[in-house]
Parts: sequence; C-alpha cells; structure tokens
Amino acid sequence: MRGGYTAVSVTVLIWGLTFISTKVLLASFTPVEILFLRFLIGTAVLAAASPRRLRTKGWEEERWFILAGLSGVFLYYFLENASMLWTSASNAGVIVSTAPFFTALLSDERKEKRFWIGFAAAIIGIAAMSLGSMEVSLPSLMGDLLALAAAFTWALYAVVTKRIGTFGYPELQTVRRSFLYGLAFILIPLLLWNGYGSGREAFTVPNALNLLFLGAAASALCFVLWSTAVRLIGAVRTSSFIYLVPVITVIASAAILGETITPVSGMGMLLTLSGLWLSAKK
Repeated sequence: MRGGYTAVSVTVLIWGLTFISTKVLLASFTPVEILFLRFLIGTAVLAAASPRRLRTKGWEEERWFILAGLSGVFLYYFLENASMLWTSASNAGVIVSTAPFFTALLSDERKEKRFWIGFAAAIIGIAAMSLGSMEVSLPSLMGDLLALAAAFTWALYAVVTKRIGTFGYPELQTVRRSFLYGLAFILIPLLLWNGYGSGREAFTVPNALNLLFLGAAASALCFVLWSTAVRLIGAVRTSSFIYLVPVITVIASAAILGETITPVSGMGMLLTLSGLWLSAKK
C-alpha cells in the first residue's frame, strides 16, 4: 500500500507543473495540437519501454480501454487545455482538483455528511474564484466551466482504470493501449482545428522541452504511476490526492507566469481546497 501512496505523490507533484507548461505552449500551439504531440511522445516512450503487444480477452475488456482513451486522454486533456485559453493556470489547477468529488459521486461508496459539506464549500469557492478574477468576463467564466467539465471526465477515467486494474495486465501495456485509443479520438478535432502553417514560431527549444515534459514525464510516467496507485489503494483514495495539485500550480503560476491572485479569488481557492480536505479527511 505504501507504494501506491508514493506513486500518487510523485504523480501529483508533476501534474501540478503541467498547467504551467501548457499555458506556455498555448502561445504557439492550439489545445488539440498540444494534446496530440503530448500523447504521441508518451505513446512512443511507453512503446520503447514495453514493446510487447497487449492481447486482451475480447470486446468485454477492449471497450474499457476505449473508454479510458476517450475520458482520460482525449476529453479530459482537451477540456483542460481549452480552458486555459480563457482562464488562468491557477484557476484551472484549483477547479480541476475537484475531480475527487465526482469520483466519489460515481462510486458506490457511502458518502458521509462531511463529504457533502466539503462539496458545497468547494463549489462556493469555485464561484468566488471566477467572480474574483482580475478580469471577470464571459470567456473567463467559460474557461472555468471547461475546467470543471474536465474534472468530471477525470472522475470517469478513475472509475474506468479501477475496472481495467482487475484484468491483471502490466500497467505499461494497459496505459499504452489507452493512449492509442486516445490518439485515435484526438485525430478527429486535429483535422478540424489545425493551426500548423500559420507562421508561428512553434518548434523552439523551450517548447520542445515543455512538450517532452508533458509527454514523457506527465503522460507516460505519471499515467503508469496513477494506474499503479489506483490498483493498490483504490480510485477514490487515489483521486483524493489531486487536492495537492492546485497548491503546486498556484505557487508555480505566481513564481513562473507572474499570475496575480485577488483577495476574493484567493479566498475562493482556500475555500475550495478546504472543502476538498474536509471531504477526503478520515
């Protein structure tokens, strides 16, 4: 069980910094381009690490990998990337951290009173963050709503990976299979929303390093660690660690991107994180 906690701790540390890398890359790439390149790199890394082909027992198992690619690879990251076109990295990081609430709602575990109190506090906190931003506008609110939708799709992925974990396959191969299905879904909007050839200076050294970080570390490594943690300590307990992601994101956003947090927005972040802590507290 200790290995599961270590795996998820490393994962959330890296994921807390991904919002910064994505925000930087959005100046040169569209959200779907970042998504495609990120998981193309991740799939290549996993293929090199474990070239052996995964053979499932048929459609009964294969459909779960399709759902994992749709929810955890395509929908979650597309919504997350798109949200940061209109909202700040710190806002997105805090809002996405509400995924444990949705994971608990989708699970069959009993919800205690403190869970609902924490859920209400987090929702109020998100509203305060949105209304307390430096520039309150319809696009910024839309960005916050997209981040909230991303949190819900990640909850779906957490439940799906818990089911996949019961198949007994190696994590490297199961994650790679999910990535391949995710890439197939990504190809659809990539053909419709493609910004290549628009005169942008896209492939610079900083952009390449950020893409490598997102693809190799945040995708290939972290997805394997996440699947390992779900298998060892369960989907709900694993997802509860996501409340640490926004703490890292907010600090990094201020230090690296120079994002300013208003007093109202800051109170909203504290309220959201307090709600997450309360709902996950034993």
